[in-house]
Order: sequence, then C-alpha cells, then structure tokens
Amino acid sequence: MSTSLSNKPAGAANPASPRRRSQRSDRSKAERKLGWLLAGPAFVVMLAVTLYPILQAFWDSLFSLRLTAPDDTEFIGFANYLTILSDTVWWRGLGVTVIITIVTVVIELILGFALALVMDKAIKSLRGILRTAILVPYGIITVVSAYAWFYAFDINSGYINHWFGWIPGISTDLNWFAEFWPSLFVIMASEIWKTTPFISLLLLAGLAQVPGELTEAAQVDGATWWERMRKVIIPNMKAAIMVAVLFRTLDAFRIFDNVFIMTNGAHGTEVLSLLAYRTSISRLEIGLGSAISVLLFLCVLIICFVAIKLFKVDLAGSQGGKK
Repeated sequence: MSTSLSNKPAGAANPASPRRRSQRSDRSKAERKLGWLLAGPAFVVMLAVTLYPILQAFWDSLFSLRLTAPDDTEFIGFANYLTILSDTVWWRGLGVTVIITIVTVVIELILGFALALVMDKAIKSLRGILRTAILVPYGIITVVSAYAWFYAFDINSGYINHWFGWIPGISTDLNWFAEFWPSLFVIMASEIWKTTPFISLLLLAGLAQVPGELTEAAQVDGATWWERMRKVIIPNMKAAIMVAVLFRTLDAFRIFDNVFIMTNGAHGTEVLSLLAYRTSISRLEIGLGSAISVLLFLCVLIICFVAIKLFKVDLAGSQGGKK
C-alpha cells in the first residue's frame, strides 16, 4: 500500500489545482482590466490637467524670468536650483514644514484611531449622529477655520487667554503670534482640529475590513485588549493606515492657508508653499518661484515613495470584512 502511494505522481493529488490556478489568474486579469477601465478616464483627465503645469513650471525654472523685466529673460539652466538650495531660507522653510507635517500627522493618527474605535463601537441609533458631528470641522472651509482660530487666540479679540489663564504659561497679555513656537502651536492645533475627522473616517473603513472571527478567536484564547489591537486589528488595518498617513502627509506638507492667515510667515513660520507663493506672486520672480515649486513637487514624490516602501502594502490584495 505504501509503495503504491509513494509511486503516485505528486500532481495527481489534486488534478484540479492547475485549472483552479488558471481560473484565479483569469479572474485577476479581468479584475485588473476592469480597474483600468473604471480608473482610466479619470487618470487621463488628471494627467492632462496636471502634466502641462508641471512641465511649464520646470521649463520656467530654467530661466531668469521676472515679470518686472520680461525683456531680460535669460536661459540659466539649473542656476535657480543652486540659488535656492544654497539659501538658508529654503532649509528653514523645509524644517518648519517637516515639523508641522510630522507633529500633525502623528497626533491626527492617534486621535483619529480613537475616534474610529468610538464610532465603530457606538450603537446603531447613534452612529449617524456621531459621524456627522465628528465631520463638522472637516466640512468647514480651511480659510474660515484659520480665521476662527486666529481670532480665538488673538491678544485683542481672542477668548483663549481669558478662559485658560489658570494654566501655567498662559496669561491675558500673552501674544500667541509674536513668537515662533506659540505661533506654530496654534497653526498645528488648527490643522489637527480640522483634519482629524478625515483620518478617523479612513481608519473606520479599515476597522470594517478586520475579520470579526479573528478578534473573537483572539478574545476566546484569552488575549487582552492591547494584544488583540497589536496582533490582530492593526495588522489587518495596514492598508487603511497607509492610505490615511500618505494622504495626510502629502496634504500637511503642502500647508498654506493656516500659515498665510495667522502669521504670513512671520517669526520664522514660513513654509515651503508660502515661500513659493511669495517668490512668484509678491516678488514676481517666476523663475525662482517655479524652481521652488518643482523642488516641493519632488519632495512630495519622495514622501510617496518612502511611505509605499515603508508600509509594503498590496492594496489590490487587501481583503477582509466583519461578519
């Protein structure tokens, strides 16, 4: 008996496996083709809208181009980039932008995850109301939100100094926008308040993809809440976390409105987007401003590449769902 079993070809154990693999491959190809058909038109439109401005900005960055002297335009190659990268203003703006990006995204990820857990566990009758209430800050226009926070912390019209004067370091004569760190605190707080709901919704979608049987099995095996969170829930939410972190990092790195309205770059709070705006619009240095914009675009591409490599998530293969 053992001899006959040992002489049986390995492929005969499951004669349908090649056919099943072929079916899965065909289904995968069909799904990929459908995905391109659905996303293709939007991709073509976005490429047509964005490709020309990017190429035009790069072309302008190769010239000494000033709107105040359009007849003195001169091709200078990459001299604008050398000028920018050798200037401390660029590196200071990059440092401020990185600080805002890291602090806001980390805090938003923690708060957003907490809100997602609350919304996920809320009773059905309150879920709609709760989600609507949490989305209110995100629905407010950024300019309106920035002005609201500015007037709240303003030394003349604000109420924060009066309400929280009992906290050490806060007094009625504290001018939040007169120094670097207080100004940066208000800018980051306003950004966190407005965009945390966006993170929470993305993470809530990720929670919905965690298989319920896995958490139940872990609970039956005696796993604590933290162990279930660390070994079951978070690993199965990796795709949603990557999307949330990537989207918010790109958005935070391009912050403009809050800084422009609250400080206009004063006291060292100038970020890269504001630097590009001032160079191009205020000083009319189109060549230098275009070079700053191109460098900012390259920074965004680097962030995308690092985030995708860091998380190593196959979004197409992410599956799951609660039962």
